[in-house]
Amino acid sequence: MHYGHVPPWLAERMGKLGLAITEALVLESGPQEFLRRISDPFWFQSLGAVMGMDWHSSGITTSVMGALKRTVNPVSAELGIYICGGKGKQSRKTPEELTMLARRTGLDGEHLVHCSRLSAKVDNTALQDGFQLYMHNFIVTRDGEWAVVQQGMNAGSTARRYHWHSPGITSFVEDPHAAICGTNQGKVLNLVSSQASPARQAMMEMTSEHPDRMLREARRLVMPDRHDVRAEDVDLKRLGAMLYIAHERQPRDFSELLLLAGMGPRTLQSLALVSEVIYGATSRFDDPARFSFAHGGKDGHPFPVPVNVYDETITTLRNAVDKAKIGTGDKLQAVRKLSELARQAERGLTPNGNLDAVIEKERNESWKYGGRTVFGKAARPVSPQLDLFAK
Repeated sequence: MHYGHVPPWLAERMGKLGLAITEALVLESGPQEFLRRISDPFWFQSLGAVMGMDWHSSGITTSVMGALKRTVNPVSAELGIYICGGKGKQSRKTPEELTMLARRTGLDGEHLVHCSRLSAKVDNTALQDGFQLYMHNFIVTRDGEWAVVQQGMNAGSTARRYHWHSPGITSFVEDPHAAICGTNQGKVLNLVSSQASPARQAMMEMTSEHPDRMLREARRLVMPDRHDVRAEDVDLKRLGAMLYIAHERQPRDFSELLLLAGMGPRTLQSLALVSEVIYGATSRFDDPARFSFAHGGKDGHPFPVPVNVYDETITTLRNAVDKAKIGTGDKLQAVRKLSELARQAERGLTPNGNLDAVIEKERNESWKYGGRTVFGKAARPVSPQLDLFAK
């Protein structure tokens, strides 16, 4: 569990980048694709990492959803996505927000409020795993499709996140989750397991009885009890392909992509990872730590947030999205091309495993890019460092 607030300089940038990524997704595939992705815990964690949050912290959940709600809702009519709820007191306002939304849009507010309350009740009561909900976000499209991202905390100050996606729900009391991510807690009381049907029936008849053990373990994303990023956290071949595209392959190799004209390799590195968050296949988000190599982390892991690079990424993606909205979508297609190029390069690469050297280089050069953490600005190193990408 990470306490405290995201500093204003990062919160503002998270909102801008989160909105641009959301708009790009909606332009490409519609609001339903955004719901599908946000229901995937690995994609969600990757999104948080690329936005500058520490890749493994519980703070990703509240910070990402807060940033998205703050920037997406003002343009919700255009995007067809509405985000309700939040952390603490804000979570209890979800029914009121959904009711007001229904009045504006004609959606079935009573049904949406019912789904919101029932999803929270399931994770707080029917699934007794030792985690008390303190955050609940209900995301709904103009067509009434919805997703829930909510999080609970236990007595040991660790967190567990619960994902719901309405198209995959056939029953609120039988395997309703899209995913549950957190450290294995051993045997817990799970009354919404499909294998707990006899127990649920028995409880209807004899409320004093309940099942003895959890018979189904939901899909899990387990994060280590440490801050640093290590080789085992990252698919080094994928990371190597991204570094190759950014630092070795010159922009002249794809000069037809006007988006890349004049762009430095460090910004290209970040934009390549942002591109994958938007366009990458689901199977490519099983190592969320890799996405922290876009914009670092607020606590300095794996390196300080390169503020100048972050701003260039936002400007480039914002410009591409705006061009796509008016029908000149070449620049947004150029963003897609980056992730394709990285996948092509990946096929012929052999990872060298020297992740520590990559992180050291980023930290040593952080001052060049306006590197910053919650502890202050990155300082210039005393001695010159080796250029890892020199021939």
